[in-house]
Amino acid sequence: MAEGRGSVVAATAVLCLLVVAFQCEVSQAATFVVGDKNGWMFNLSGWPTGKNFKAGDVLVFNYPKGAHNVVAVNKAGYDGCSASPSNAKVYSTGADRIKLVKGLNNFICTIPGHCDSGMKIQVMAS
Repeated sequence: MAEGRGSVVAATAVLCLLVVAFQCEVSQAATFVVGDKNGWMFNLSGWPTGKNFKAGDVLVFNYPKGAHNVVAVNKAGYDGCSASPSNAKVYSTGADRIKLVKGLNNFICTIPGHCDSGMKIQVMAS
């Protein structure tokens, strides 16, 4: 009987360690509001400066619904202010939450004239 209780205690301990490890991993992700209190707007290219982003962190893009959008694009799309590739993901809720991937993450607004007027950001995530 004592052997059975020891196995249960050991299994419980392992389970507890796994739960703690999982919670630590989940708690590592941070949430950043793009543009801080001003939200997603023009001339934010410097907003990421000084911030440390990691893959899995979440960017929140707040803006008046219908006034803007957020499109995750590749570098060519960012540089050319175009939704490239054509299947680029478009967000338009006004409170978009986008999880960063490792490497360079590029976002633009595709409302005509907005990206060309500086409504775009690049975020490097480690």
